[in-house]
Amino acid sequence: MAGAAGEYKFLRSRHIKYLKRCLQVLPYSTVTFDTSRVTVLYFALSGLDLLEGLELEEEERQQIINWIYTLQILPTEDKEQLACAGFRGGTSLDSCRDVDGCADDVSLFDCGHITMTYTALASLLILGDDLSLVDRKAVLAHVAALQCPDGSFFSTRGGSENDMRFMYCAAAICYILQDFSAININSAVQYVLNSMSYEGAMGQGQYLEAHGGSNYCAVATLHLLGHLHTALSNSQRQRIVRWLVWRQSEGGLQGRPNKPPDTCYTFWVGAALQLLGGLEMVDVEALRQFVLSTQDPITGGLAKYPRSRPDGLHTYLGMAGLALLTRDSLRPIDPALNISQRALHHLHSLHRLHDASSTNGTASTQAHIK
Repeated sequence: MAGAAGEYKFLRSRHIKYLKRCLQVLPYSTVTFDTSRVTVLYFALSGLDLLEGLELEEEERQQIINWIYTLQILPTEDKEQLACAGFRGGTSLDSCRDVDGCADDVSLFDCGHITMTYTALASLLILGDDLSLVDRKAVLAHVAALQCPDGSFFSTRGGSENDMRFMYCAAAICYILQDFSAININSAVQYVLNSMSYEGAMGQGQYLEAHGGSNYCAVATLHLLGHLHTALSNSQRQRIVRWLVWRQSEGGLQGRPNKPPDTCYTFWVGAALQLLGGLEMVDVEALRQFVLSTQDPITGGLAKYPRSRPDGLHTYLGMAGLALLTRDSLRPIDPALNISQRALHHLHSLHRLHDASSTNGTASTQAHIK
C-alpha cells in the first residue's frame, strides 16, 4: 500500500495479525511444514517480538513452552541414543518412535534435527524460559555426533546434506548453551575458509558458488565462535563486503548474481554486512521500499517478491532485515543469533546466573575438601 508520494507504508497492525494466525492453525497449503513446525513457530514468535506484538497471557505462553519441550528427545545414557537427541521439528514425527512395539525406542526417523534444535532454543528464549528443562548433555552429544571430518555438519543422524547451514546451527546452539566442547572449532573454521570462492564470498562448501544465505551462515558462525576477526584477513573481509554490497539490485538484495531481489536476503545479506561493519554501504531507503512493496495489504505478511503470496519465512526475515536498518520502530535485532536484543539480553542473564552458580559450586567443593 503506497502513500501519496508513491512510498510504501509499513502495515504494522496487519503484520501482527498475520503472525498471530501463524501461531494457530496453519492452512492446508502448508501441510508439508508439519515436520518443521517449530521453525514456523520461531518465525511467528520472533516476528511478533520485533513488532512488540508478542502479548501472550501467562497460560498461553506456558502452553507454547510446554509444547516445545514435548519436541525434546530424552534418550537413555546409551551412546547411540545420546547421538540421536535434540529437538524434533513437530509432534507428528513422534509416531516413528513405536518401532517393533517398543514405544521408547529411538528411531532414525525420529531423532533430533540441528535446525529444529536451534529454533526450539531460540523460541524458548523469546518466551522468557530459563532453559532449565533442556537436556544439555544430550543436545551437545547430538551436535558433536553430527560434525564431519571436514568440519561441516549434518542436520540429523537420519542422513542429510552436510554444509554451512548446519554448521551455523551448531555454533548457535553451543553459544546459547555456553558450551563449545561439542565442536571441533579448528576444523569448523577451516571449513569456512575453504568455502570462500573465487568471487570473494562463501558458498555452502568448497568449490561451490558464493551465496547470500551460506555467506551469512559462514560469517555468523565465525562471529559466534569468536574467530571473525582472527580467521579472516582484512583483505578477505573487504572482498566479502564488496560481494555483499554488489547484491543490491532493483532496490532489494539478491542471493547471488543474475537473480531477482528477494525479501529474505534483506536479513541474510544485511546481517552479514552488519557483522562485518559494512551495512551503511547499501541504499537503505531503496532497500526498505523494496521490502515494503512485498506486503500484502489485505492479509498482512511479506512475500518473496512483490505481488506474490506472503509466507512466515519471508515475513519474518523481511522484518528482521528492517530491524537491522533501524526502521519502522522495530525492536533491535542481534545479527548473529537472529533474535531480538531483548531476547539476547535474557540469554546473557541466564549465562551470568550459570557462571555464578558454577563459581559458587566450585567454591563449596573446595571448602568441603579443606
